Amino acid sequence: MYTQYKPTNHVATPFIFFTGKGGVGKTSIACATAVALADQGEKVLLVSTDPASNLQDVFGIELTREPIAIPTVKNLFASNIDPEEAASAYREKTVGPYRDKLPASVINQMEEQLSGACTVEIAAFDAFSHLLADDNLFDQFDHVLFDTAPTGHTLRLLALPTAWTGYLNESTHGASCLGPLSGLGDKKAMYEKAVQSLSNPKKTTLLLVARPELATLVEANRASLELRAIGIKKQLLLINGLLQTHDTTDTIANHFYQGQQEALKQMPEELTQIEIVTVPYVSYSLTGIDSLRQLVGDNLSAKIETEIPDIKLQPLAELKDLIKEFSINNTRVIFTMGKGGVGKTSVAAAIAVGLIEKGHKVHVTTTDPAAHLDYTFQNREISRDLTVSSINPEAEVEKYKKQVITAAGDLNEEELAYLQEDLASPCTEEIAVFRAFAEVVDGAEQEIIVIDTAPTGHTLLLLDSSEAYHKEMTRSTGDVPASVKKLLPRLRNPDETSVVIVTLPEATPVFEATRLQEDLKRAKIVPKWWVINRSFYATGTTDTILQARAATEKQWISKVQTELAESCALIPWMKDVNINMTN
Repeated sequence: MYTQYKPTNHVATPFIFFTGKGGVGKTSIACATAVALADQGEKVLLVSTDPASNLQDVFGIELTREPIAIPTVKNLFASNIDPEEAASAYREKTVGPYRDKLPASVINQMEEQLSGACTVEIAAFDAFSHLLADDNLFDQFDHVLFDTAPTGHTLRLLALPTAWTGYLNESTHGASCLGPLSGLGDKKAMYEKAVQSLSNPKKTTLLLVARPELATLVEANRASLELRAIGIKKQLLLINGLLQTHDTTDTIANHFYQGQQEALKQMPEELTQIEIVTVPYVSYSLTGIDSLRQLVGDNLSAKIETEIPDIKLQPLAELKDLIKEFSINNTRVIFTMGKGGVGKTSVAAAIAVGLIEKGHKVHVTTTDPAAHLDYTFQNREISRDLTVSSINPEAEVEKYKKQVITAAGDLNEEELAYLQEDLASPCTEEIAVFRAFAEVVDGAEQEIIVIDTAPTGHTLLLLDSSEAYHKEMTRSTGDVPASVKKLLPRLRNPDETSVVIVTLPEATPVFEATRLQEDLKRAKIVPKWWVINRSFYATGTTDTILQARAATEKQWISKVQTELAESCALIPWMKDVNINMTN
């Protein structure tokens, strides 16, 4: 149906960027591409700016910011830029000059504004902009591969004149996670040159990496449209992990294969207009040069021997154990949190049903389309004590943007354009949606509230600090509604509120969930329960490929169980959302 991905056939530009949701395999594909090109005699530099990157594990060598030759692959060099470290240096450069000149509360607000994902991305873009703008790089390398790509939002923001002025120093609206950018003024020309390289189809190819799952395809489509709109039009969609063959006598394998095929049929129309290539679903671990070569090579059936640690797992809790604890403790507010695509909605639904079965009245609210929840809760008998509400993120964001822009007062054209783009950041959506959730919680008296998402610790600190900042600097327009002010302290009370982190038994989702937990702890919120969702290890599958994949899950299940979570529940992979998974 689709062409198999061959780097030497599909990528020829000097710069190659990989983008996609966490856990889709960007690092593996980037490494396999780099090895394939180097094997053809091309001199290749692979650069990672992904905080969850396992580049060092893949090549079995310690990497630094400076390019290092990979001993086992002639012509291949790699560099691992730590975006968190870069963001920390960026924060200090921006905030440092104000430390002795402004009140501590203002400094704290500035530092928190510079603690979000957008700032990390700006710092990462700053790091590889040096490469994109370096004409001498072509003399050293034939290809430079980047194991992540900037979002359209960041690129649009940096293209606006007001991003390079002190406007944000004088007008803080309480939503920004970028903070003042004037500290980068001396780099404007370099950024402009970098963006020009990105939008030059003779220089740059963008690989949109997705899995044959609807959530990752939708994210790839969003990134494709966003980046195409700012001129990055040379794009290739790579569908990673497409199951080629399976044991037709195994129910799990049949359902997994059919689910992938159904997701491909539902692919957004715009994605079908660009070239599509695939990489097969494999049973072996993608570490080591041999496995990388085979992944994009011609001999897919060759056996790859990989060492899988023989890990003995401790007995694992089930979702019903988590629900029993919530029922006994009479927990009143429950959040399910995690990166997109890990199954927060289905876990939230299962928790709600389990609590109803224990005699509680439950209100479940989500940003998922209401029709999906209506389908999930179609059993009317269990729905008598259930209230379901759905929050439309787009509507809430628009309402919030209007409020902020109105409160900002008279702005010139450039300042308004900057404010509008600044409000396109992920933190804006988190704040707007959380305000809507807070209203739901505020209005519920006799029900347990189950909320299918929550803002990061960074956003909660932004909301919390904006109130203190408002008291210090009356020009701030980041007013916090009464419902949010009431909910913030409730979130920090473990007797009343519980945050459930949902993840998958894979490297990147676990790393992302770990950072999420650390972020929440900064906001004085300590999750007790982790839920590991969609585990093949828990299914008892007999399919050879899926069994091998199940074996690789054990190290991540063990890591969550022994290092990260106070309590941990495991849910097997299922074909459909099953709200009775607690039985």
